[in-house]
Amino acid sequence: MKALLDTGPWVSLIDSSEDSHGECVEWFSKFRGKLYSTEAVLTEVLYLLNFSLKAQQAAMDYVLRCIVSLVPTDVQALKSAKMLMGKYADLPMDFADATLVLLASESCILNIVTLDHRDFGVYRTLTKKSFQIFP
Repeated sequence: MKALLDTGPWVSLIDSSEDSHGECVEWFSKFRGKLYSTEAVLTEVLYLLNFSLKAQQAAMDYVLRCIVSLVPTDVQALKSAKMLMGKYADLPMDFADATLVLLASESCILNIVTLDHRDFGVYRTLTKKSFQIFP
């Protein structure tokens, strides 16, 4: 299974004080597949883990050990992200979420690992497809 990884579960895996830590650890222990994310998501993860260099390094190790593949954002994707953020301004959609929706649109990966069920239940890809949300 291929899936996109959002900020919340990534932080929860590393920070045992997070309410959803146990749920995320359990889900990831059973996950067999490949995870993809964006640099914007990694930036949010590192910001939320800024209380600990060790925690931030653990987050980076997910990428360095190829547990999560980062997909870069280009100028066209930036334009599309801006458009999506405007479209979903009522939620609002942040940049990291926009990059994940665009990645889903480009890759046809509709599985998303997120704690943000409300927003990803509303978001649609550029071809109007909905997400399968985990855990």
